[in-house]
Amino acid sequence: MRQLTVRNVPADLARALKAERSARGISLNQTVIELLRRALGLTPGAAYDNGLGDMAGTWSAADLAEFERNVRVFEQVDEELWR
Repeated sequence: MRQLTVRNVPADLARALKAERSARGISLNQTVIELLRRALGLTPGAAYDNGLGDMAGTWSAADLAEFERNVRVFEQVDEELWR
C-alpha cells in the first residue's frame, strides 16, 4: 500500500476534514480516502459529481425564457470581424 503526504493543508480544509471525520465516526485517513474515491468517481455505483446536479430541473419556464433572451446576443455574428 502506498503512502501520500499532503503539505500546507489550509486551515479551513483541515477543519472541514476533522468535522467530516467526526460525523462519519472513522479515522481521518479513512475519511480522506473515501472523499477522494467519491470525488474521482471511484466509488462503486457512484458517478463523478461535478456539482451541477443540485441545479438540474430547478428552472421554471420563465427562468428559461429569461436566460434565452439574455444569451441571444451571443448568437449574433459581427460580419466586420470576419472579413
